[in-house]
Amino acid sequence: IHNTTTTQQYKVWLKPSAEMSFLYGNNVIKSGLARITESTPQYAGVVVYNLADIPLGFGVAAQTTDACKELDPTGNVVLHQADVGEYLRGLEEDMF
Repeated sequence: IHNTTTTQQYKVWLKPSAEMSFLYGNNVIKSGLARITESTPQYAGVVVYNLADIPLGFGVAAQTTDACKELDPTGNVVLHQADVGEYLRGLEEDMF
């Protein structure tokens, strides 16, 4: 995941309280958003990071940066596409 994240133009950083939710396959809501790259267009691909700049996965911007500022706290900001926890979840399903 590191090699593809270095060239990605649009990025989103999550608050610690939203990390696990994203890693379990859920979308990112505004209340879990820490930062977002300026002028991110709607439906652009984004890389999702935690506050320590560790890439957690990929998603699609559900809103523009400006729209996020006026969005209510439960509105979707990033639509989940893939995350680093998917491999582990797949292994768990195969084991049981």
